[in-house]
Amino acid sequence: MPTDAKVESNSPTLDQRPDPTLVEGEPGPRSDEPDAWWRRVLRLGRRLKRSTQFVIAASLILGLTMTLVGNLVSQRIERAAVQSAAQAGAVYMESFLEPFVQELARTHDIPPESAAAIDRLITNTGLNRHVASVKIWRPDGTVIYSTDKSVILRKFPTDEIDEALKGHIVTDLEDLVQEENVFERNLNVPLYEIYAPLRETGSGKVVAVGEFYERADRLEKDIHTVRLQVWTVMGTATLAMLGLLFFVVRQGERIIERQEVALKQRMAEQLRLHADNAQLQRRIATANQEFARISELTLRRLGADLHDGPAQLLTLILVRLDELAQLRERLVELGEPVEGDALETIRSAGQDALREVRDISRGLAVPEISEMGPEQVLRLLVQRHEQRTDTQVELALGPLPAQASMSLKICLYRFAQEALNNAVLHARGAGQRLDAGVRDGLLEVSVRDSGDGFDPTRQEIAGDGRRRLGLAGMRYRVEALGGQFDIDSAAGTGTRVTARFPIEGPFA
Repeated sequence: MPTDAKVESNSPTLDQRPDPTLVEGEPGPRSDEPDAWWRRVLRLGRRLKRSTQFVIAASLILGLTMTLVGNLVSQRIERAAVQSAAQAGAVYMESFLEPFVQELARTHDIPPESAAAIDRLITNTGLNRHVASVKIWRPDGTVIYSTDKSVILRKFPTDEIDEALKGHIVTDLEDLVQEENVFERNLNVPLYEIYAPLRETGSGKVVAVGEFYERADRLEKDIHTVRLQVWTVMGTATLAMLGLLFFVVRQGERIIERQEVALKQRMAEQLRLHADNAQLQRRIATANQEFARISELTLRRLGADLHDGPAQLLTLILVRLDELAQLRERLVELGEPVEGDALETIRSAGQDALREVRDISRGLAVPEISEMGPEQVLRLLVQRHEQRTDTQVELALGPLPAQASMSLKICLYRFAQEALNNAVLHARGAGQRLDAGVRDGLLEVSVRDSGDGFDPTRQEIAGDGRRRLGLAGMRYRVEALGGQFDIDSAAGTGTRVTARFPIEGPFA
């Protein structure tokens, strides 16, 4: 059976499956799920442009970051300003108070004349414009002098006193809520308290702690001004960054929008081309079916014409030759000489010609298979092939569709018929086997023999073109219905031809 060696068809099968490039939309939330507030916020956010989403997110992040930074910077500036003012005020007050506490190195109280001198100093000098109240503390937390005479010789918590006794200047700009600050609260003016160590002259030993309350009007104004400047700088920098980032993101968004428009246009064009391609495939399938039907009708007509024309004439010739043979016999009986070799030659040639014409007619006309399924068609073919060639065919049929289109059944019949005829012609019918079944969604039919095989590169070397036309016809029949045609052969290994058809295609 002359066939190609493992040559596969390049014709694509007609596939009606949906285009894999069409992407389905994302699944939405289930209807039975509660519509939480954060889902509503997310849906609302998704409706906004990307640049708007970015500005909102960046504003929240930068706003929070700049608020933290601004508060940190303001607190640091406020602390530094208060500390600087406190140190300046402490140095100023130490120069006034230290001369009146020198006796504390030997006694525990300030003499009355020293207390009176401090009162006069605070009342009659320019200190009263800045200092609202003064206290002097012993190391044990006892007030030994105060502008508010009601707290003298009373003891209070010593946290700030302990720090001042270590030589540090302690200051506080918070509300004066301690029990010792009743007098200062009643002044109803902003104050900040300063604790400064008072030292003994010469030894530098801390003998007392001076506390004075300085007016904070000017300091608070300066701090407010600095805060306003800090927040102005931070706000300007934040707005500038947001504006720059928005400009960059907006430019990128415009590029993305243009690309989305171009992509949608391409997708629409692809859908249109896909629809056109599907329509063309349907037209090709219809045309192939119509062509197969017309070809089959043409073959039937040729078979009928051969049978009704040349076959009848040859039959008439043979009848007349029989009459001549009878006439010859009578002439022989009468003793007339008759030349009989030419007559016998003509009669033999006529019989051979009639037999050939009838064989051709039977081959052109497919038996009645319209009511049969693929399995019955293949069984009928094998039966007739065995009767005609007096050979044996091993038949192995798997699960097959119950019904198929007429075009497919005719193609199966012609394909297997040509393959088995080739097996008889070129392999003398050795090892003939026909397999059929459904595998991986394809209807597969294969015919093989155990002949000598052949080299596919020499396939075209045929004296009368019979081999080339037979294989070309088989391939064309299969591929015309969207199938795949394969040949597997090599010298000394036999030959196998296979046809595969999509069972879900338009011809199934």
